[in-house]
Amino acid sequence: MNKKNLRIVYMGTPDFAVEPLKVLVEGGYQVVCVVTMPDKLAGRGMKLQLSPVKKYALSQDLPLLQPEKLKDPTFLKELKSFHAELQIVVAFRMLPEEVWTMPSMGTFNLHASLLPQYRGAAPINWAVINGEKETGVTTFFLQHEIDTGDMLFQEKIGIGPDECMGSVHDRLMELGGRMVLKTVDAMIDGSAHARSQDVMISDRTALKSAPKLFKENTRIDWTHECVQIHDFIRGLSPFPVAWSELHSAEGEMLGVKIFEAGYALKTHGLEPGTLVTDGKKELKVAVNDGYIILKRFQLAGRKALATDEFLRGFPRISDYTFV
Repeated sequence: MNKKNLRIVYMGTPDFAVEPLKVLVEGGYQVVCVVTMPDKLAGRGMKLQLSPVKKYALSQDLPLLQPEKLKDPTFLKELKSFHAELQIVVAFRMLPEEVWTMPSMGTFNLHASLLPQYRGAAPINWAVINGEKETGVTTFFLQHEIDTGDMLFQEKIGIGPDECMGSVHDRLMELGGRMVLKTVDAMIDGSAHARSQDVMISDRTALKSAPKLFKENTRIDWTHECVQIHDFIRGLSPFPVAWSELHSAEGEMLGVKIFEAGYALKTHGLEPGTLVTDGKKELKVAVNDGYIILKRFQLAGRKALATDEFLRGFPRISDYTFV
């Protein structure tokens, strides 16, 4: 078998899933169908939004399926009609067994972490939030429990001390494309050897998870220490973005998203959340062991601004406190 006659079904939705699909198509592999999420209404005008994977598939005239339900008999019949020998899943949905067991060579997933660490929906965010020095990508066969299947290949990259999630995402996306090709080629020539994730786990292994991000778990806790808050902010930038609330003595509340910040370790006697500013270029937030230095943030209903731009238009900021 060679890459031109191996029939592949590709499943994915966001930007992260475009690069692996692109390298397959440009590499001459036979992608017989692309499965992605249904179109949805989004934005202020509630316009119909196509997934990034759909946009790319349409540009290449690839057959598309967009099932609402993955157990729908009509979808299963359509999927089976493509006679795929291999399915590849990148940033899609949890598949029912009747889908992932359909192709003769199986279904493998590209996950943006060094499994078995950071199983779950947001592995890149949580690796940065937790201050990891490295992360990577893993390809593995699907099985019943999410992100637990036998591993095929894995590769690491470093994470810079001030690097945000968006930068790590983009580097992993490129690496992921190469890893998908490496995995497919190894399956074609018979050199792929899957190994259980259990060999990576001992009684002393502390497994870290990567749960989905919601408003409730992306709020900044100003009682934490500088490094922890700094990592939290960069781990959520540029999406979904760490947030907090400014409260004034008069009871006014303003929602704030913080895209970029630095920190300075310093002893002081201020309450966590107290704002300190020179009124011109600097705005920092007191925390237990120093200050979080705000660099770019956004008040609710306004555009994101650098600190100096914000201070020119909001001179009353010292009347507020973060809570």
